[in-house]
Amino acid sequence: MVNSLSHLGIGFLIALALGFKGKKRNALGFLAILPDLDFIPYFLFALISGSVSHEARNQLFYLLGHREFLHSILFILLVTLFIWIKTKDRLFTAAGFAAIFSHVYLDYATSWKMRPFYPFSTETSTLGAIYFFDPLANILPLLPIFFLLVAYMKSRGKWKGKFNNFCALVTKNRSKLYPALLIVLVVWIAVLPVAKLFLVNYISGSEGAKISYQDTYPSSVGKFISAYSYNSTHYRIMEVSYWSGIEKSDYIEKINVTGAVPDASAYVERAGKLYSTAVPQEIDYPVYSISEENGSVNVTLSDARYQYVKYWAYFKTVYRFVFDKESGKYVAYAREQEGRGEKLEENYFG
Repeated sequence: MVNSLSHLGIGFLIALALGFKGKKRNALGFLAILPDLDFIPYFLFALISGSVSHEARNQLFYLLGHREFLHSILFILLVTLFIWIKTKDRLFTAAGFAAIFSHVYLDYATSWKMRPFYPFSTETSTLGAIYFFDPLANILPLLPIFFLLVAYMKSRGKWKGKFNNFCALVTKNRSKLYPALLIVLVVWIAVLPVAKLFLVNYISGSEGAKISYQDTYPSSVGKFISAYSYNSTHYRIMEVSYWSGIEKSDYIEKINVTGAVPDASAYVERAGKLYSTAVPQEIDYPVYSISEENGSVNVTLSDARYQYVKYWAYFKTVYRFVFDKESGKYVAYAREQEGRGEKLEENYFG
């Protein structure tokens, strides 16, 4: 989840490293932010999602949702094919592919799970190897934007006398500077997923348990939150780092029942089945809290790592199912972090 301005900067950096100017340079900048324009179809999805069947809602989410189809390999290939058909320029087509691929790759490496192989597979996956506020991945791409801004302002007769030495240095060394910056960025974002693999394997060995690579998420630079099922009743949650391995850990109960709730396990099973039919499926380690009140059974479903993720983008949604004991009907709500709960549409779950 690198910020959009940094995505733009990567597009410009690719263009400058390959010598593109003018419209082609700007086009590569646009291609680097193109996937984030999925907020437009997502707005359409929000308007119509409640008026279709559950199955149709899921399919529309795959097509129109944020970080869904517009962040898929198929979309990258379709855009690349379009560029080739329109330009027949091999270098520009390759640069266009690199620009849009860089966006999808960085989101895949920094964000939550995506569906990169849709429509051939709806399975989610992620690298989750780079902290989404990683200084290098976010700040280095801003340099080409600054270079272009200074050049533009000077061409308009502004900023006279400012950055003269800087501009001379950049102009003199641009044939080496831009490729060097691009190489540094590529090496950095390629090495970190491999480094994470070594860390996950190390923690797996020290715990004597299989730690999921995908379910290990960066919490800060060089640190991750990881989890696994410790036994039938608890998860083990860990904060791990490249420098000191496991720094702190805790055990989270999988099911917490308040009071005497008959058939609590049946309500847990039903809530779990309902959740399994919905998208986007952001919960990896489900934790259930069950209570009974005024003839209804409340089942709250969250991720075991929820308490570790205040103000994060990961596994922050909490679902609440209210089951009527007599009729068996239910109403579902969802909230994020400390936000207010919102009632979900009837077609949200199958």
